[in-house]
Amino acid sequence: MRTPPLRTFLTVTLPSVKYGLMSAIFVCFTLAFTDFGVPKVVGGNFNVLATDIYKQVIGQQNFSMGATISVFLLLPTVLAFILDRIVQRHQTAMVSAKSVPYQPKPKPALDWLMFAICGAIACFVLLVFAAIVLASIVKVWPYNFEPTLRHYNFNAVGGGGYAAYWNSIRMSLYTAIFGTAAVFAIAYLVEKGKGLRGLRLVNYFLATIPLALPGLVLGLAYVFFFNNPTWNIGGLAIRNPLNWLYGTMAILVLCNVIHFFTVCFLTATTALKQIDPEFESVSASMRVPFYKTFWRVTLPLCVPAILDIGIYFFVNAMVTISAIVFLYPPTLPLAAVAIVNMDDAGDIAPAAAMSTLIVATSIGVRLLYWFLTRGLQTRTQAWRSQAR
Repeated sequence: MRTPPLRTFLTVTLPSVKYGLMSAIFVCFTLAFTDFGVPKVVGGNFNVLATDIYKQVIGQQNFSMGATISVFLLLPTVLAFILDRIVQRHQTAMVSAKSVPYQPKPKPALDWLMFAICGAIACFVLLVFAAIVLASIVKVWPYNFEPTLRHYNFNAVGGGGYAAYWNSIRMSLYTAIFGTAAVFAIAYLVEKGKGLRGLRLVNYFLATIPLALPGLVLGLAYVFFFNNPTWNIGGLAIRNPLNWLYGTMAILVLCNVIHFFTVCFLTATTALKQIDPEFESVSASMRVPFYKTFWRVTLPLCVPAILDIGIYFFVNAMVTISAIVFLYPPTLPLAAVAIVNMDDAGDIAPAAAMSTLIVATSIGVRLLYWFLTRGLQTRTQAWRSQAR
């Protein structure tokens, strides 16, 4: 029809991905709004709410003020939820029974320009990692660059050494397995469930709250809740049935799942929204049980999203500090916390070595994950191949 590419983008492409864009804007804004690590390290004299909470709770032991500031971090979530629901009213499914995958035509000039931009960003990120690796394999950074591997011997430094490293791997693996199952099950019930619309809206709203909570606040909340053996309700002392979780691997996994729940939940719901409800309607009319439709249609179509959720859980659980720094027991040291402890003790090179192990593990697991699941993705995403 000789429609200009710009008009096609503005009238077809952009409206089709508006829900995904709204979710991305919501995620990026809230992550930046609640971040603690970057403002604490490089923020200088610019105060933000997350660092103010840290100062109130850790510096001044003013827990009431810390809780008050935490309430303000929930306001963006409420606003984003309202905007998100407005957009969803006009959202239509992108994957129907008659879907044909779009095959973009090559545009060498534009493709190479985008490649150059992405390559420049990737090089900048790699330079940061390269500095960490280099600091871990030289004698004294940045004065003596003689190669050595002595910094990978953690026996002479605190933090837990390789025991902390293996504990982090176990914790991340458990988080990926149980977190992915929980997220996708809840997302499926919210998006594909019938009836109880009000309850599903409440569940959707509650699923967005963890993203607005800094990990520091979440960790403190878990300490107050799980470490208290009894609850005083109306003058009546009630035993806390969940107190046994405190100081175990289970509470670390639970905290990580809740901490990173929102991003994974939005990923799962976006994938489910792209599946035409006609599949469920046809299955119901043919008296096919819902679990068969879920297993044979919904789950295969959502395999890429499920795998991404698992990787997201694993990598973030490996590197997180704020959510678990108050929860880990002495018997379960963790690699990310060990880096902080070694840095506080002045052991910069061993801290860089542990950081290198964490980065290498995350990349290695990503590559292994891709290698082991590429056959599964090929089978479940065969419909995406261009029809001949």
